Amino acid sequence: MSTFKLPQHFALSRRHLLKTAGAGAVLAATAGLPSRLFAQEPLKVAAIYTVPTEQQWVSRIHLAAQAAQERGDIEYTFSENVSNSDYERVMREYAEAGNQLIVGEVFGVEQAARQVAMDYPDVAFLMGSSFKEDPAVPNFAPFDNYIQDASYLTGLIAGAMSENGNIGMVGGYPIPEVNRLMHAFMAGARETRPDVKFQVAFIGSWFDPPKAKETAFAQIDAGADVLYAERFGVSDAAQERGILAIGNVIDTQADYPETVVASALWHFEPTLDKAIAEVRGGTFTAADYGVYSFMKEGGCSLAPLGTFEDKIPEEIKALVAEKEAAIKDGSFTVEINDEEPTSS
Repeated sequence: MSTFKLPQHFALSRRHLLKTAGAGAVLAATAGLPSRLFAQEPLKVAAIYTVPTEQQWVSRIHLAAQAAQERGDIEYTFSENVSNSDYERVMREYAEAGNQLIVGEVFGVEQAARQVAMDYPDVAFLMGSSFKEDPAVPNFAPFDNYIQDASYLTGLIAGAMSENGNIGMVGGYPIPEVNRLMHAFMAGARETRPDVKFQVAFIGSWFDPPKAKETAFAQIDAGADVLYAERFGVSDAAQERGILAIGNVIDTQADYPETVVASALWHFEPTLDKAIAEVRGGTFTAADYGVYSFMKEGGCSLAPLGTFEDKIPEEIKALVAEKEAAIKDGSFTVEINDEEPTSS
């Protein structure tokens, strides 16, 4: 286990000073010192994003970091739209700048990112990754959005809401963190609509709304009456054609009140807060932080049904509530399937 040494701040307790120098010494020793010196200083945290912060996945990390900064837990800085070819340089610059925790997503630069971590053993790296932790790089902990629990629940709703049993699914890349959510969604849909068929497509980009929209249009033309919007742009197509969509990672129902029937939300707060606590305690080490995205950890949830609250059959809402409770108490486990999904 690697130990991360945080800056040493004023740590003398009032009790210790009273015992060693008396009350008068306490007053003399503390006169004029800022009160913040008696509290833990904010942790210096930097984030590196390859896409804009409004992109679904990254937006949830950014939101959690902003919340931690508002609480006074961290001092937060970030870079967005960093290309994979420039990622290693930015990682090194943030490490050299004295950041104690660096967060990011290294799906396209795994080897280089882990080498950077090895070069800066006193810096903690919490990185979105398709690979697992490696004891040889004890200061590098991977995380992922394991929100299959919430995705499964949206599938239950989608299967029930589809009139013809033809569901279109548009994803970014067929990598584990996308595949597992699609499979969980498909499993839920099959449960409420056993004869459901899926059209599965990937656009080869994390942020290309026009391409996602065009792909969705093609699926609608092929008969889809519900779309799984893993990428931005899909819900736009659904709205224009008057069909339903299922959201992913964030809740966009306010923007598509008659279109987005349900969404699986990712909450990055449990993941980040765990890392902050471990770095502060000097106990951060290589571990799979993906588990903090599970529903039982508070890492994901089903978005409020909102405008569709009265449009979804009561028996389906009851089933969703039953399954959600079972997931949380551990009596039901949503399968994690990282294989590439295919059309049926």
